[in-house]
Amino acid sequence: MAERVDILLISYGSRACAIADALKRSEYEVHLFIADRQRNPFNAKIADDHVVIPDLNITRICEFAKKHSIDFGICCPENPIIKGIRDVFEGYGIKMICPSKKYALEASKIRQRLLIEEVWRDANPRFFFFRRSQYSEGGRLDVDALRKDLFAVLDDFNNEVAVKPDIPAAGKGVGVWGEHFKSREELWEHFISIFKSGSDVIVEEKLIGEESSFQAFCDGSHIVALPETRDYKRAFDGDMGENTGGMGSYKDREDILPFMRREDREAEERIVERIFSKLRGKSREDGLIGMPFYVAFMHTAEGPKILEINSRPGDPEIQNIMPVMRDDFVEVCFKMLDGTLTRIEFEKRATVVTYAVPMTYGGYRRKFSGDMRVDLSGAYELQRKYGDEALRIYPGAMELSDDGSTYALSSRTVCAVGIADSLENARDISLDAIRSIDGPLWNRWDIAAPHHIQRSIHQMSALRSGVSEHENNDRRASRQRDNDCCTHYL
Repeated sequence: MAERVDILLISYGSRACAIADALKRSEYEVHLFIADRQRNPFNAKIADDHVVIPDLNITRICEFAKKHSIDFGICCPENPIIKGIRDVFEGYGIKMICPSKKYALEASKIRQRLLIEEVWRDANPRFFFFRRSQYSEGGRLDVDALRKDLFAVLDDFNNEVAVKPDIPAAGKGVGVWGEHFKSREELWEHFISIFKSGSDVIVEEKLIGEESSFQAFCDGSHIVALPETRDYKRAFDGDMGENTGGMGSYKDREDILPFMRREDREAEERIVERIFSKLRGKSREDGLIGMPFYVAFMHTAEGPKILEINSRPGDPEIQNIMPVMRDDFVEVCFKMLDGTLTRIEFEKRATVVTYAVPMTYGGYRRKFSGDMRVDLSGAYELQRKYGDEALRIYPGAMELSDDGSTYALSSRTVCAVGIADSLENARDISLDAIRSIDGPLWNRWDIAAPHHIQRSIHQMSALRSGVSEHENNDRRASRQRDNDCCTHYL
């Protein structure tokens, strides 16, 4: 008879459904107790007890957990992690798979930049900080001084910058010159809106290259890297439109992406290992258990640069990973808690995630007044046809009503994960499922499209061949001079 394991899952969106699905595939007798932001139809069906806590209040989650004999908990959304849910639960003797508040690097991009600068300076772009405390006196914001200093930085960067809030913005707070801004006034409006919202602002060098998402599970002593994925943040085909939480993603058969070389992956691993070693110190650090490093890298002519570090599994990137994990995920969790996780095996298969989203998401429509009912029965019928090994459907921002109907909410509604021996076939399966969903939703059609992948391959080839080592040395020297004088903005 299988050993019973009682697991608390703190959930929001499709990411948590993918993790719940992996837990339920375990050889253990898994009993899932899910605290959710809404009545997600997937979770409501598989949970032994399912509670809706719209703000994911930590106190209420604790009250729910104490009703059950929890062996361990997993937190998927970032906000409870940043607020210290691990620290609170440890006080009640409940083990948690997520970083402690101290190691939730996602809480501050400025802290990330300073940490990277200390341990691997070349992984940072050039950057400047604008702190609210420097430009506020007696509750009054010195807008003129702020604008003057910002424009001085723009002069230094020739306007080629990315503007980011220090605090998390669910992937939607970043604005980039030439993509989101065509003039300094547009950039200023974005900049000052972040400042007035209560966040410090970081202005960084705009990086040219190809993005990858690096995820790793950690047991406090070791980090185990997961296969690379590629996220699509922009709303519309062709990487147009505003930033979103992610419209889809892909993973190739191997653990690297088509545009990457093996040495790119090895460089990422060295960088993250150095950050981990700095935080861990000389002994095991329980506060790093879980996924403290979900790192967005930009592969440039100068090597990989870090765009940001998140402190939880990626959404949609973890949906690419969980369906092809060979290891029993409950056993992986126990190894994380015991400090014995050194390896995870994955099937050599490609996966493509496509999100279907509401009509007003990403600015697709300014207004939609119609019925938000969504019927997934066609997609589930297709899943039965293909089999679970080829297709998985994970509802996200969906609400299950008392009569059994499901409705789209305001964020990403549902994702389809296609799984196959090639990216092309995985993409076809994912899109086939998306087309089978009945409801007022839309999606990108170019996630993992062959032309997009080829463009990435050609871009990286051009970057690698077009910049000589002499030019790289000149850039490093220029960057050193810039960083030596950037303290005026700290």
